[in-house]
Amino acid sequence: MYQKEIDLLYSSILMASVEVGKHLYWTIGNYKIHGQVFIVSWLVIGVLITIAILGTRNLQRAPQKFQNFMEFILEFLQDIAKNQIGEHEYRDWVPYIATIFLFILGSNWAGALIPWKLIHLPEGELAAPTNDINTTVALSLLTSLAYFYAGLSKNGIGYFARYIEPTPVLLPINILEDFTKPLSLSFRLFGNILADELVVSVFTLLVPILIPLPVMILGLFASSIQALIFSTLSAAYIGEAMEGHGEH
Repeated sequence: MYQKEIDLLYSSILMASVEVGKHLYWTIGNYKIHGQVFIVSWLVIGVLITIAILGTRNLQRAPQKFQNFMEFILEFLQDIAKNQIGEHEYRDWVPYIATIFLFILGSNWAGALIPWKLIHLPEGELAAPTNDINTTVALSLLTSLAYFYAGLSKNGIGYFARYIEPTPVLLPINILEDFTKPLSLSFRLFGNILADELVVSVFTLLVPILIPLPVMILGLFASSIQALIFSTLSAAYIGEAMEGHGEH
């Protein structure tokens, strides 16, 4: 009986050691920023830039190994943009969709693959930037700005006619939709990545050797799917905004 209580208490202590909501704050002027998010974000950006430079510095007509891989990634990202935005308009948006996809994928994988707990900070711990709600909201707002820009640049002031189509009665719902899009994008990504990291952390604390490995592999797959969903929905919103609402 006492052994069960001791085991329960031990499990509770292990669970309590999984930190949620603690941050390393940097003070810049009157603002406080999450230092650990910036550290890992710039690490991911540095890795992506390095891979891009290495993959494009010696381009050949008959591509070899690494160039083949880079061209495959580019074609994959072009297909996402083309399928959602349309064959005639997608090229201008490939850089944005590709950047969003690669940054989210890199951030998610950095959180899933790198043992950040081995690096001790004065407060909080390093983790995937996408498990911070501020990062996912910022990415979602970028997509919102992108589809507003796309709609206005394509249709001019006629873009706003979409808010009263097919009937002016739907005006409040159509306006509300512009708030729910970034909310759903940000909370979906944040919730999935945070939950995945917490599950892996708990399993690692309780059974530190073999059991967490299948969960980590599943987490890598889920992280990739989340990057694909975010970039695909971003492209879909941009494509929807560029439809000819003002031409009726």
